[in-house]
Amino acid sequence: MKIDIISVQPRMFEGFLGESIVARARKKGACEIFIRNLRDFAHDKHRKVDDKPYGGGPGMLMMCAPWFEAVESVARPGTRVIMTTPAGKKFTQRDAEALSRCDHLVFMCGHYEGFDERIRTLATDEFSIGDFVMTGGEIAAAAMVDSVVRLLPGVLGGGIAATKSESFNSGLLEAPQWTHPAEFRGMKVPEVLLSGDHAKAEAWRQAAALSRTEKRRPDLLS
Repeated sequence: MKIDIISVQPRMFEGFLGESIVARARKKGACEIFIRNLRDFAHDKHRKVDDKPYGGGPGMLMMCAPWFEAVESVARPGTRVIMTTPAGKKFTQRDAEALSRCDHLVFMCGHYEGFDERIRTLATDEFSIGDFVMTGGEIAAAAMVDSVVRLLPGVLGGGIAATKSESFNSGLLEAPQWTHPAEFRGMKVPEVLLSGDHAKAEAWRQAAALSRTEKRRPDLLS
């Protein structure tokens, strides 16, 4: 998979790309990730990519020309072009799974007060990671890239089994889990998980996942 991230703050991705699962995926050749500086597509000496909105209003808007040139320089037929915006669809695990099956992704990181409306015509998808506003779309893009890259074949040590029981994959939150010791400060691991009966343990996990979802995220059940 090839991923292009277009941003006015490219240095924000330096640590993210060099650590943990994303770094492992790049080293294994599961993906290539390129950071593109939007200012490289500006045409004035100040490398300006924003301007005042028509009709007045607070802040500055991102201009059309740099974005059109930046996206068109990397996109090809079949590319999914993802705009990070509070107005987008809420990003879910299902979206991560769908994107992980693509050959090429382009992430457009918003900044300032937002995008000139015409820039939206470049996007195949508009996503938000929650009902809150951040300074820019870089953190949202990093979160989505991480969720996609970890699903690529060969990236996680446990393969498909490492992700199939995770939260949201079955429509439920993941069941509680424990490791050694069996008792710590009076808190004990449920006996069914110590019994060695894998069928009973799996049935317990399914019931616990449903119970946790009902209590914490009943909206997922609807």
